[in-house]
Amino acid sequence: MLVSQRLKRLLRLVPGERRFGFYRFLPFFFVLGGAMEWFMINVRIGKETFYDVYRRKQSERLYEARMEKGE
Repeated sequence: MLVSQRLKRLLRLVPGERRFGFYRFLPFFFVLGGAMEWFMINVRIGKETFYDVYRRKQSERLYEARMEKGE
């Protein structure tokens, strides 16, 4: 059996095909997005989370912009 046939059979198992069509998969994407957000906020890799790095880079860009204006 081909992989695409297996995938089609697996996707047919998700309920709501007649009523919702392709949109029946939206709850899975919402849960996946929430899980990714939780991971980026709470899981530390080394000593930093994703948001620690984001805030640091943002403040570095702001500092560099202020230095360019001041020069």
